[in-house]
Amino acid sequence: MPSNSITSPKYKDSVFRMLFNDKKELLSLYNALNNSSHTNPDDIIINTIGDSTFLKVKNDVSFIFNYELNVFEHQSTPCPNMPLRDLFYVAKLLKKITQEDDLYASKLVKIPTPKFYVFYNGTEPLPDEKIYRLSEQFEKQTATPDIELTVTVLNINEGNNKKLMAACNTLKSYSIFVSLVRKYIKEIPKDIDDKEEEIKSAINHAIQDCIDQDILKAFFEKHRREVQDMTYWDYNEELHNKTIATEATEKAALEIIRFGREEAIPDEKTRLRIKRLGLSDATIDELFAQIDAETANLIQ
Repeated sequence: MPSNSITSPKYKDSVFRMLFNDKKELLSLYNALNNSSHTNPDDIIINTIGDSTFLKVKNDVSFIFNYELNVFEHQSTPCPNMPLRDLFYVAKLLKKITQEDDLYASKLVKIPTPKFYVFYNGTEPLPDEKIYRLSEQFEKQTATPDIELTVTVLNINEGNNKKLMAACNTLKSYSIFVSLVRKYIKEIPKDIDDKEEEIKSAINHAIQDCIDQDILKAFFEKHRREVQDMTYWDYNEELHNKTIATEATEKAALEIIRFGREEAIPDEKTRLRIKRLGLSDATIDELFAQIDAETANLIQ
């Protein structure tokens, strides 16, 4: 059975956020996304809000450039609720931008054009590009929604979105680093007692590989300790999210077993149904044993 993993108790920086809060790197990413060739990073106005707005509603980088309000977020788990989260976030940003304007006057108040991107590098398969729309979250669907917000999700795992990666070397290098971290963490033996130290060692190994191969070398040499700590928390947060999903699946499986026993459905038939949920044979055995123990306690 999974146990709770360590997660950061407060909002924290991420390696992605740290890399792309540099205006030069941010301009490179903007140019790659828009197939443009702007050259002056000083024209960028970064206006990222560091604190949470609604619970964990936050973003990694937001900035105004070329009359656009760009909101960038990096994620390791798919989240179809991003349009609603971005709606909350952009409302706070626009309120800040227009705080000196009279919104009740007859003069039209102009605002920068919002654009929303999520850079995804989780383990769940996603296409190179996926679109989330706010209207998909509406309980009542309509052909012409009065409000819409579109988020473009870009898969930045190594091997995906090759044209984008070729146009932004920092994004490509970041993707390689994440791939190396996952590779070395995957190699950790399952029977190791002190997994925390092994995970930190795996991250450090990935950082050293990048330095040796001249992948974000200057960045890693300058921020090695910070990157190690950030990546450790990111990995555990990703693991925590997976743990929550697994626990929900196991809870559903227990209900299926209880129903099967009540309806005298053969255990093998119930087992096959549960296996479709993606649980391992060992976990299914544990769940059946848990139900057997519950039954024995009731009989006593």
